[in-house]
Amino acid sequence: MNIIIKPLTPKLSVDYFDFFENRAFTDDSPYRCYCQVYQMSKEQQKASLESAQDADMGKIAREIAERQIADGVLRGYLAYVDGKSIGWCNANDRANYPADAPYDVPFHAPAKAKEKAVICFEIAPDYRGKGVATALLQQVIADAETEGYIAVVSFPKVRTERFEWDFQGPIRLYEKAGFSKVSEKDGKMVMRKELK
Repeated sequence: MNIIIKPLTPKLSVDYFDFFENRAFTDDSPYRCYCQVYQMSKEQQKASLESAQDADMGKIAREIAERQIADGVLRGYLAYVDGKSIGWCNANDRANYPADAPYDVPFHAPAKAKEKAVICFEIAPDYRGKGVATALLQQVIADAETEGYIAVVSFPKVRTERFEWDFQGPIRLYEKAGFSKVSEKDGKMVMRKELK
């Protein structure tokens, strides 16, 4: 299988939405998103929830993701096989994630830290277990090195058994790529790979 990895750009937004709407959640995954929430502050999320009271939350989430992609706020990588988008990884400069996020994971770090964060993966069910997440992560690391980052940081959950919808990526994925544990609290781990 020939996996091609491309950074998300506004021109590739059609492929991004095609993936999320037609392949990402075809296995009854408990998650339904466009990966837009990680780029939102508490205030932005509150405003989107208020506007959704009489509207379709999925439609609002899509509109938010469309704006984030157009503005270069939502960043990451798409994986392709035979010209079709089959995987996604949200990866961005840690300074680009909001400091006042609505979630309790410390994605944000000041720009001077020069660290890239890997937040989540989504792989089409038919392509899981075939190296797609590994290819995505390798591209994040390679680009981070080229772009002058000092480290790549990830935030996996500690699990005792395999979980099909492990969107943060399993710990072993990061260990194989050379990440080391930095901290662990309440079943959440921070892992880091130093770059040269």
